Amino acid sequence: MLDVDNDGLIHSGASLSKIHHLALGAHDVAGVAAFYRDTFGLAEIARHPDAAGKLRSIWLNVGGGATLMIERTDDKARRVLGVGLGPFLLAFRVAPGERVAFERRLADMGVPVEANTDFSLYFRDPEGNRVAVSHYPQEGVEPQTGLMV
Repeated sequence: MLDVDNDGLIHSGASLSKIHHLALGAHDVAGVAAFYRDTFGLAEIARHPDAAGKLRSIWLNVGGGATLMIERTDDKARRVLGVGLGPFLLAFRVAPGERVAFERRLADMGVPVEANTDFSLYFRDPEGNRVAVSHYPQEGVEPQTGLMV
């Protein structure tokens, strides 16, 4: 049951603090799913065909009960530089000690890093979506260059 308080805030009585799923539109569902699987080690949990039997989506487990859904679209891609309206970045957690190895893995995969801060690496998936790995905040370390989004 939902309750609305005097400030117009909705309360359901349940915790709504965890992400259930994220969905990315893609022209090449299999290629984008392979990028996230290979780059981050995400396990594939489902494939869904459309009515004609053609691949419509691939779902990947991102942990914590959340799913990354790669969904086929014919829409034109939207390239965001910096901060854009609506979703503009998908950031994954990386341990500070694993960041250098992850950056080498990106280089080995031919994925260029487009921005590099004290705590985050920014790059693009095969369809141009902005992706990052980050270990901010890192306890006991103050940022020297600030965060770039």
